[in-house]
Amino acid sequence: MPEASSRPRDAALGTGIGRVLLLAYGVFALSASARALVQITTHFDEAPLAYLLSAFAGLVYLSATVGLAVGGARGRLIALVSCTIELLGVLVVGALSIADAVAFPDDTVWSRFGSGYGYVPLVLPFIGLWWIWRHRPSR
Repeated sequence: MPEASSRPRDAALGTGIGRVLLLAYGVFALSASARALVQITTHFDEAPLAYLLSAFAGLVYLSATVGLAVGGARGRLIALVSCTIELLGVLVVGALSIADAVAFPDDTVWSRFGSGYGYVPLVLPFIGLWWIWRHRPSR
């Protein structure tokens, strides 16, 4: 019956900061995906790497949103993997976009560590991972 004992902690994801986190991931899933869709359909040949990375970021944000919304062991795992990929993505793409600006002629969500989005893409995975860790089911 470990699932029953974790219910109050799962409920915490739907309240307070958990709700704000879910909203933030939902907004980023929508904005990154919409941006990528427009970029890919209108001028893909100008910066294909950047636009595909934006699409990938949108999928990562979408999976994190779904994981947080679903909750439970499976949802937590999905959110944990998504937030980890997001953190690695924003760090790697952020560093590469500064080191080799020619390879990134147009911005992605994660370019320059998310500077175009107020650095929220850099901070969000840290908050997400902290929240998931803090509200993990007790054994």
